[in-house]
Amino acid sequence: MNTLLITGVTGFLGGAALEAILNTHSDVNLLLLVRADNGEAAVARVKENLRKFNIDEEKLAKIAPRHILLGDLAYPESFLDDARLDKVTHVLNCAAVASFGNNPLIWKVNVEGTLQFARRMAKVEGLQRFLHVGTAMSCSPEPDSLVAESAEFRERAEHLVEYTHSKSTIEQLMQQQLPTLPLIIARPSIVVGHTRHGCQPSSSIFWVFSMGLMLQKFLCSMEDRIDVVPVDYCANALLLLLDAPLVQGEVIHISAGEENSVRFADIDYAMAQALEQAPVGDRYAQVSYEALVQMRRELKGIFGPCNERLMLKAMRLYGAFATLNVRFSNDKLLSIGMPKPPRFTDYIDRCVQTTRGLSIPQQMAVDFK
Repeated sequence: MNTLLITGVTGFLGGAALEAILNTHSDVNLLLLVRADNGEAAVARVKENLRKFNIDEEKLAKIAPRHILLGDLAYPESFLDDARLDKVTHVLNCAAVASFGNNPLIWKVNVEGTLQFARRMAKVEGLQRFLHVGTAMSCSPEPDSLVAESAEFRERAEHLVEYTHSKSTIEQLMQQQLPTLPLIIARPSIVVGHTRHGCQPSSSIFWVFSMGLMLQKFLCSMEDRIDVVPVDYCANALLLLLDAPLVQGEVIHISAGEENSVRFADIDYAMAQALEQAPVGDRYAQVSYEALVQMRRELKGIFGPCNERLMLKAMRLYGAFATLNVRFSNDKLLSIGMPKPPRFTDYIDRCVQTTRGLSIPQQMAVDFK
């Protein structure tokens, strides 16, 4: 790589990717798209996020205003005329509004702004790769399946949330409208925690598992499986995909796959060990959403001060994902040399340790911004 443009570096996955680059690719010329009033403020935002990954201050000191491309994908016209874009050889597009709420910016950023950005980069003669980060859930998978790595989408597929609908739409638009863009699509499965730092960089989604076990009931069964990967594994996979010999338009899962996905019973046991308490085990009950609604008045007693309506919404949305019981094939990634991913239960103790003292409502705020 000569000049690498990264978007989303103040977020969870983009921050992990930048951490990996600073630790292993010191010779890369970086250009970082950041929303801020000026270069100094942008650098401060980037460093604040990277400190969540315990990165050395010496490496942080290498990030300077010259590396900053001031801009916002909600208003891409503010940066698309920057001449430095014409020198970019690789793009890692991690930026997105990754909210499971009804954030009005989801479509504006994830679809409209991203398409304008991709259209501009398709005009760059020296661009070798545009690596777009989607989500494995964008294909609206069939329940109880091992999902193949494919650019095909099911007709009239229904999405559980607007976020996955937006990610599905932008993939299709780029494929259809930008045939010259050197596009590769990476679809991570469910990204939770970090193998070394646990949930210190972000508590995104981890709270769902804690919530279900605290309730001792949820919509899924203990035998259902879930495909989870840590953010650092995902970041290292993205770095590999930036230079790997791939066919334009290739879709690749970054996932645990059939082998390393885990049962909810395994998660229960691993979390209990980390908390030094007995697993929920036989006390757990698979229930309907209506049964959870009937518990509405009990939620504050279980979780502390909380927005009952938001808690129920979270249970409905995440419960629907949990009951899918899907795994995502990771054959392509493994075939180009990526090691097998760790199981969620291999590092769940770090996630438990780094969320001690945080309530479920506090942890879930990141996913409903």
